[in-house]
Amino acid sequence: MKLLSKENKISNQLSTIHLIVIYYLLAISISTLLLSIPLLHSPGIELSFIDTLFTAVSAISVTGLTVVSTAETFNAYGKIAIAFILQLGGIGIMTLGTFIWVLLGKKIGLRGRQLIRIDQNSRNLSGLVKLMLKIFKIILVIELVGTIILSTYFLNYFDTWQEALLHGFFGAVSATTNGGFDITGASLIPFANDYFVQFVNIILIILGAIGFPVLIEVQELMKGMYQDTNDKYKFSLFTKLTTFTFVGLVLIGWLLIYLLERNAFFADKTWHETLFYSLFQSVTSRSGGLSTMDVSEFSMPTLILTCGLMFIGASPSSVGGGIRTTTFAIMLLAIYNYAKGNSSIKVFGREIDPEDISRSFIVISTATMLCFIATITLASSENLPIITILFEVSSAFGTTGLSMGITPDLSTFGKCVIMFLMFIGRIGIFSFLFILRGKETKDIYHYPTEKVIIG
Repeated sequence: MKLLSKENKISNQLSTIHLIVIYYLLAISISTLLLSIPLLHSPGIELSFIDTLFTAVSAISVTGLTVVSTAETFNAYGKIAIAFILQLGGIGIMTLGTFIWVLLGKKIGLRGRQLIRIDQNSRNLSGLVKLMLKIFKIILVIELVGTIILSTYFLNYFDTWQEALLHGFFGAVSATTNGGFDITGASLIPFANDYFVQFVNIILIILGAIGFPVLIEVQELMKGMYQDTNDKYKFSLFTKLTTFTFVGLVLIGWLLIYLLERNAFFADKTWHETLFYSLFQSVTSRSGGLSTMDVSEFSMPTLILTCGLMFIGASPSSVGGGIRTTTFAIMLLAIYNYAKGNSSIKVFGREIDPEDISRSFIVISTATMLCFIATITLASSENLPIITILFEVSSAFGTTGLSMGITPDLSTFGKCVIMFLMFIGRIGIFSFLFILRGKETKDIYHYPTEKVIIG
């Protein structure tokens, strides 16, 4: 009884941010122990602790960077275990925890709602439990449909229905959670000429990365159309802004990759090969991590462009990482409106809160410094070309999982740097900053204000 009281006291002293971080660290620890069980390994395989830990961090952060081949290292049980870990990392610990808690008939208290709010990057406490249950159901439906479609289609590729089901299930989970893991041994390169498989994966990646609130609002719209109500459904500013930015980045990335590679990698490709290579690369750079080609074959400008796309990442409250699409959009809008002489940002009939503008620049600045420091650190510790390091850093922070093939060659220290970036990419920049900052105090006095020269 005293021990329980002590645990409650410690829990109350910890902030919700600290608890979220502790929960994710606990999830990584449990995943590491799970993946270290020999029963989950292929015959004759022995995993070192650092490689097991790296795989667990990559799976919880739904990144997909790997130091070992998932296909060769793990047996069917191990692959199912990784799929479960991807599920846990993708939809969030609090989402899955809420579902189990409600299933057991328990009530979610204020502390639990605060944890959910932080985990899902939400501002409101009301309706969070219903939100989590909706997210859980939507993701499960998407993955179920994806599994059925891919498993049925994979009967054309595999000799037994068990193999087809395993590949279909794992592929659907990996794509929807933007996990980037594969059990083919070569990502989606075996399906480089199969546009149906690519199209299904593109849809699943987009549904996972565009943001849970967007999916819920689309569901509400469809429900209203089905019920034939006269009330016209209005999308929130978040949905409008994040969808516009997400689609814009995919289209711009698609076009730029085509233009940059038309006389290089695409020089000997047909029009349809060019179309799908560039489209898939643009979509997977959001946070997907799956690939239909060896990205190291791209030219330098395309590699740098991909780094930028991965750094931006997916939408807030989604399975992806990075600075997030809305952060990038607000930065562009702030620059444009300042250049036009406007004192505020107006978009889609609404005005952006000044606090959101400052938060966006804090996220971008902090993320840039983190990636810059990580790049310099790895350049000092690893004997590798700078572009491969920059690509790896951007992929880790954006929890994307694309790589130029250097991940297994990293030193133990280099793997730790990448694991740190993957973890920060999963919990988010603000959670990282809240961990570092001390207890908030109010100023009891102020100095005279003085302007300084900027720019």
